[in-house]
Amino acid sequence: MVKKIRYAIGIDLGGTSIKLGIVTDEGKIIKKNSVATMAEKGPDSIISQIKKGIKELLEGNKLKINGIGVGCPGVVSTKKGTVENPPNLPGWGKVNLVKILEKATGAAVFVENDANAAAIGEYIFGAGKKYNSFVMITLGTGVGGGIILKRKIYRGDFGAAGEIGHITIDYKGPKCNCGSYGCIETYIGNSYLVERVKKELNGKQSVIKELVHGNLNLLTPKIINEAAGSGDEFAEEVVREMGVYLGAALASLSNALDIGVFIIGGGVSGFGKPLFEAIEENARARVLTPLRKRIKVFPAKLRNDAGIKGASALVFYK
Repeated sequence: MVKKIRYAIGIDLGGTSIKLGIVTDEGKIIKKNSVATMAEKGPDSIISQIKKGIKELLEGNKLKINGIGVGCPGVVSTKKGTVENPPNLPGWGKVNLVKILEKATGAAVFVENDANAAAIGEYIFGAGKKYNSFVMITLGTGVGGGIILKRKIYRGDFGAAGEIGHITIDYKGPKCNCGSYGCIETYIGNSYLVERVKKELNGKQSVIKELVHGNLNLLTPKIINEAAGSGDEFAEEVVREMGVYLGAALASLSNALDIGVFIIGGGVSGFGKPLFEAIEENARARVLTPLRKRIKVFPAKLRNDAGIKGASALVFYK
């Protein structure tokens, strides 16, 4: 008997672009596109861009779409269908995105926090398939997270669970944009990382200076990674320190949740083996002794398509 394939639209709502794709229930992208978010113009404009992206995606499509999944930053109520105060989307407030898109498309719409959607995507299609419980960490501008607990996404009482970037690892540490101090995000979030490296480069020899042609304003995590890959001692130490910081946070999570599997995604996860070894080593060094052998840290599988596939997985997960 031939299996009947189901199809869903996955929408990854970002601060600069909205990525969309038609995805099968086996995680294969049939077609994808993207449109500018136009975040500065407010929520009405953003929603118009989402509708535009869906219309363009469905042009010439003859497949039956089983539903639409949307991964959004901010606090999401999956029951009410609302998205509240997403970062990088000014003036948004609280919007019932499900109601708006269901009215516009006639399709069933499911909305989820983007980090939770990424975790569900890894659970349905990716590296988390064979695990009952794991924590997904996304490394990028910020540090996000999603928790799969006994095969279900854990959202907490108010839908805000998984804010791993705001675990405090030093109460006297740098001030975070969230208002607290010493959050893990202030050590390994892209902008914080770049600023810290700029300061620490003063008076030190590093190939990083050559890679940015003497202009540190051009510094990015990608360049730090490139320098580390070339054997630059300073850059290698930066990567190792990132592993120490994140390992400490994951040990706390493991002790609190009794979870030993951690899947790392996002741009900085491309630092590869040196970073992952440092994370795992330091998580094991800090976790309770009986849990040490259970600690596993490995990269996400969905990579650049994680947002689209994770959002589409909301349809199949439901």
